[in-house]
Amino acid sequence: MTSSAWVGERVRLRGREPEDWEAFHAFEEDSDAIRNGWRLAPPTSVARMKKELAESAEEEPDLDEFSLVIASKHDNAPVGSLNTHQVDRVHGTFAYGISVGTPHHRKGYASEAVVLLLRYMFFERRFQKAEAWVYGSNEASLALHRRLGFVEEGRRRRSHFANGRYDDEVLFGMTVEEYTERYA
Repeated sequence: MTSSAWVGERVRLRGREPEDWEAFHAFEEDSDAIRNGWRLAPPTSVARMKKELAESAEEEPDLDEFSLVIASKHDNAPVGSLNTHQVDRVHGTFAYGISVGTPHHRKGYASEAVVLLLRYMFFERRFQKAEAWVYGSNEASLALHRRLGFVEEGRRRRSHFANGRYDDEVLFGMTVEEYTERYA
């Protein structure tokens, strides 16, 4: 039996498919979860969501800067997504974002998806450091990153506005050596 670098015990990281539109459209209904991830936007129509998913399913993937679906290994249904961004090949750093739909919180999907992503970026793409920005009020994500072994490296005070209040952004980082010590 062959194994995939993209499959863990609970999750499978995969490309977006046009039929994923319904799950992602439903995830948009939780405004607090959306605010925790980035910013609240006006609702997306079903037609627009279908078009976005169909177009992204057809895009040629980039090896370093990409967006993936976090799917349940059990039934391949979307439970969230993660993406890489701010990729700096010169310095060997990248940032990532992760979002798991509210019905799927606290089931281990996020932690396993992050570990799979880091393994790929560190051991296949030769990056040496991962970064993640987390809003100071997002207690679940702060706890996740600490539990995964990320180091809090800094804080941008009052740099995010949502739901009538300003929030700090907390920078977390993990080096390839820290990852290897913990997960390899």
